[in-house]
Amino acid sequence: MTPQACIAQRRAGTADDAGGWSMPRDMKSSATEVEAQAEAVRRVACVVYRGTEAIAQTRVVPEEVPVALSYNGTTHAVMMATPADLTDFAIGFSLTEGVIDAAADVESFEVVTQEAGIELRMWLAPGRAVDFAARRRRLAGPTGCGLCGIESLEQALPAVAPVGPGITAEAQTIRAAVASLTSTQAIHRATSAVHAAGFFMPGAGLIAVREDVGRHNALDKLIGHLARRGIDGAGGIVVLTSRVSVEMVQKAATLGATIVVAISAPTALAIRVADQAGITLVAVARPDSFEVFTHEARIRPA
Repeated sequence: MTPQACIAQRRAGTADDAGGWSMPRDMKSSATEVEAQAEAVRRVACVVYRGTEAIAQTRVVPEEVPVALSYNGTTHAVMMATPADLTDFAIGFSLTEGVIDAAADVESFEVVTQEAGIELRMWLAPGRAVDFAARRRRLAGPTGCGLCGIESLEQALPAVAPVGPGITAEAQTIRAAVASLTSTQAIHRATSAVHAAGFFMPGAGLIAVREDVGRHNALDKLIGHLARRGIDGAGGIVVLTSRVSVEMVQKAATLGATIVVAISAPTALAIRVADQAGITLVAVARPDSFEVFTHEARIRPA
């Protein structure tokens, strides 16, 4: 996929063998997706200074491109993202933004690569299309506060639906989840410059990892991957390499995740929202320690 190429493919979504949603089998390894994965990183020239020496070398860095998400012909958002796992990104973003309720609400999907970036075109099921059109009309109103379509401070922080009881986990399971994510970040291992989000299931281990230059994008990609395969977010642990801001908690709640583990620290607002949503928030996770900020009853010492 060269920057000058324009590749367009459109297929209807279908149910996969696991009862979830996926692109048709002939689309799963399409040129668009495979070549986009290959362009997730680039090797660039650099000059390394060590003491008084200047040495010409090369370094692998992650790619970052504008990715536009459009629904029924209308662009909704443009995100700077790593051009990999784009189908997962489209579905996950749509879920966490509330554009759809399930992966099956996207009836067809198209990836268009242009010189300026990548466009993810989605066509919604009739009912969702009506809802999206109404939402767009609301967004067209006055926007003086800086958040598009938001008319009050209360709307800037919508209520998060409480998650279910979910699972419990031993302390050693939390440590294993963190260790497994650290060892499976292929792009980060090559570049030391991307975030990751993983899903760890007790008894099965780390079943999915998604990476991106943006921490929100990485989590959206993970959520999209799980949704396409019909995997219940309440049955495992979301593991993050980033700090935990309120948006990350909101996205995890959309997934139905009951335990979120992060290597970095949370914000105060993220802790409050996690507590309200019933999510066990674990952060500052290290090989030999971690801190539990909310709903600690789900974590067992032994």
